[in-house]
Amino acid sequence: MRFKIDENLPEEYAALLRDSGFEAATVGDEGLGGAEDAVVAERSRREQRILVTLDLGFADIRSYPPGEHPGIVVIRSKIQDKNTLIALLRRAVKVLPERSPEGQLWVVEADRIRFRD
Repeated sequence: MRFKIDENLPEEYAALLRDSGFEAATVGDEGLGGAEDAVVAERSRREQRILVTLDLGFADIRSYPPGEHPGIVVIRSKIQDKNTLIALLRRAVKVLPERSPEGQLWVVEADRIRFRD
């Protein structure tokens, strides 16, 4: 699986995904810092990368219908310090061998992961 990490997440997300055997690029590495959501979404789609983000706008299935993009993983947490956010990604990574977010919307929360096909 190939992932794109949005600029609103810790840089460690890319390393954690790579260490877990996945390919990961960051929005910042690709010069997309500050880009509009539509630009990030289109680049993710073109590169066939699953977007990982804190941006709730990407959870809007009217704008980003499941099945019409490579996949979106939205991290949801009331506490957004680096350690909490990394723990939430680790939670999602544990599920990846059993289920893929490709073409889906995942919302990762402290107590659950919601899947939307």
